Amino acid sequence: MKRTLAALLGGTMLAGFAIGPAAAQDVVEIDYWQYFFQARVDAIDALIERFEDANPDIRVNHTHFPYADYRTRVAAAIPAGEGPDVVQLFYGWLFDYIDAGLLQPLPQDVFPHGEIEAEFFPMVQAMQVDGEYYALPTAVRSLALFWNKRMFDQAGLDPDDPPETLDELMEVAAALTQRDRAGNLTAVGMTAGMTAQDHHWWREVLVRQFGGQPYSDDNTQVTYDEAGGLEALEFYLGMLDPEEGVSAIGFMDEPQAAFRAGRAGMHIDGSFRLGALRGTRGLQWGVAELPANADGVRFNFSSYWVNGITRKAEGPKAEASARFLAYITSEEAMQLWLEVVGELPARQAAALTEANLAHPEFGPFIRGLGYANATTFVSEGQQRQLMVDMIDRVLLEDMSPAESLQIAADAEQALLDDFYGN
Repeated sequence: MKRTLAALLGGTMLAGFAIGPAAAQDVVEIDYWQYFFQARVDAIDALIERFEDANPDIRVNHTHFPYADYRTRVAAAIPAGEGPDVVQLFYGWLFDYIDAGLLQPLPQDVFPHGEIEAEFFPMVQAMQVDGEYYALPTAVRSLALFWNKRMFDQAGLDPDDPPETLDELMEVAAALTQRDRAGNLTAVGMTAGMTAQDHHWWREVLVRQFGGQPYSDDNTQVTYDEAGGLEALEFYLGMLDPEEGVSAIGFMDEPQAAFRAGRAGMHIDGSFRLGALRGTRGLQWGVAELPANADGVRFNFSSYWVNGITRKAEGPKAEASARFLAYITSEEAMQLWLEVVGELPARQAAALTEANLAHPEFGPFIRGLGYANATTFVSEGQQRQLMVDMIDRVLLEDMSPAESLQIAADAEQALLDDFYGN
């Protein structure tokens, strides 16, 4: 008899994951890998403990690596028949993992497509390739605006009134920016950095707010090299003016570090930053939805990390891996992940509760999911670097924004043509 995802979940009751009498079975060990982020490690450890209590016939070994080494470790281990049975990966890496033969399709008897498409947020359907789902997320992310209440108060601004529009954002940022007598920035009104979340903010939010569209509807054509994209680029570059700007690339090395140190008035980041900010001593902060454009229109970016079953998992390990994956993508697991990590439940019913929507920290991110777009990356790292280079050419080589934008668009189009052409 087929076991559907709903049957495995048993609603959201953990007991739904205990299948068959443990005494009659040998213990199956599976390996789970993710990159190191303390809140994620804590969350997975808690979920593994709950899962093993209800499934004594399965033991899950949890391994994590520094982010910088993670992809290399996975790519080397699985082809050698080592490493994880269940692996966590960024959704933008999916095509790379499939092309390298590192993942196997999720079994449809456990993960029926109809249930996935009815219960998860729509952006999760990007995990379907050639009619098969290869991975599912526990959580999804969106962006929001963090602000430093103490800096607002010191600048004579209402500490409980963040900017609502892009124009207000720049006005407030100017009031928060601090320079020494030589004109050097000592505190920025707004953080900046395409290596962080700004490449998402520019591509999926600002381009759209200025009337453009980053890609064609089928994602095969770059379209941000039109008027809306140029206006969005000029807006972003306006923050970085050496004399009158409100920010600088590389200020205190990383945008989030500047905000945590109390040297940045505002910062755009994902919901995963909540846990780190809560533990920052002396920092008084709030979080709000991303500012709207002059017409009151908002956009957002959504991303997520997913869990897939590797080709290493066979036989009893494959079945145990599916059971574990079903649990860590259940509503119960998603709520724990929200509370520990700060990332948003990937199932709509788990995310869109009255309590979550009204929550002062989670609420802005969850509301942002309603108008968010997820970029369909073919090579997330290369596409991000093109945005970094686009800004650098203007700032370091004095190239015109229009020319630098076109170079970026042409280079990204070549990436898309190569991928979709093959």
